[in-house]
Amino acid sequence: MKFAPVVLFVYSRLSHTIQTIESLKKNKLAQFTDLIIYSDAPRSSSDVDRVSKVREYINTIQGFQSVKINLREKNFGLSNSIISGVTEVLEMYESIIVLEDDLVTAPFFLQYMNEALTKYKEDIRVASIHGYTYPIKNPLPETFFMRGADCWGWATWGRAWRFFNPNGQFLLDSLYSKNLISEFDFNGAQPFSMMLKGQIQGKNDSWAIRWHASIFLENMLTLYPGRSLVLNIGNDASGVHCGKTSIFDCELSSVPINLQSSAVKSSELAFLEFEDFYRMVNKAESSPIRRILGRLGLIPMIRFIKNKLPNKLVIF
Repeated sequence: MKFAPVVLFVYSRLSHTIQTIESLKKNKLAQFTDLIIYSDAPRSSSDVDRVSKVREYINTIQGFQSVKINLREKNFGLSNSIISGVTEVLEMYESIIVLEDDLVTAPFFLQYMNEALTKYKEDIRVASIHGYTYPIKNPLPETFFMRGADCWGWATWGRAWRFFNPNGQFLLDSLYSKNLISEFDFNGAQPFSMMLKGQIQGKNDSWAIRWHASIFLENMLTLYPGRSLVLNIGNDASGVHCGKTSIFDCELSSVPINLQSSAVKSSELAFLEFEDFYRMVNKAESSPIRRILGRLGLIPMIRFIKNKLPNKLVIF
C-alpha cells in the first residue's frame, strides 16, 4: 500500500515545529511516509533569525521515508504558501495530508488519514478528511461527516482540490444567491460568512474559509473523527494569525479511530453539537461591552460599522 505524503508548512516557530515533527514521528506509518516541507521566507528583517533557526532544524529531520525541503526565496504568506504548495504537490501525488507547524498529532493520525483516503478515494461526495475535532462534552459518533471542509490537520485528493476557488466574492455571492448563509453560519452561531467577507475586504488572508466555502457550495463532505487526533498548540499568540486561547484545547485520542461505515451524509447530531460549541465559544470570548450590545439588539448595526472601519480602529 502506498501512503499519502505529509505536506508541512513552517515559518518561524522553532519550538512548535519541533513538537509537530516529534509527534508525527511517533506514528507507526511515519517511516513509510514522504515528508514535504515548505519553509516560507522572512516577512521582515525581524523574522530572519527565527526563520533561519527553523531551516537549520528541518535540515536535520529523520524518521520518514524521505524528506524534501522547499525553501521559499520570498515571503508568500501562509495563504499563498498553502494554496500553491498543495496545488504543486497534488500534481505529483493523488492525495496528500496537510499540516501546519503548530499541530501536534496522535500516534494514530497517519493510520486514520491513510485508511480514510483509501476508503473514500472514489466517493465523489467526500472532499476531505479531518483530524481535529472540537472538545465537545457530549459523545460524538466514532466518525461522522459534515458539509464543507476544515483546516487543522486535513487530507484531500486532487479530484476534490480542483474545486477550490480563491475568489472570495464569488463564493460569498453564491452562498447568498443559493440561500445558504444560515446553514453556512451554523444558524448564526459562527459567522463564517463574515470571515469570508473579511477576506474579501483584506481584513484577513484566510485560505481556509475559501476552501470551506468552495466545498460547501459543491455540497461535498468532510470526514471527522469522534475523538480528536490533532491538538493545535498555536493558540498561544505566537503566530501571525492566532490570538491566545485555550478553548480549543482537546485531549488526543489514546486509541485508534475505527473507520466504521458511517452514512455518507452530514451528521445532524454533529451539526447541533458544533452549533452549541460555537455559541459557547463566542459567549466566552465576547467582551462585556459586546454582551451589553447583544442584549440591546445592536450587534447587526455594530457589525455594519465594524466592516467599514480599518482593523486598527475595531475595539470589540
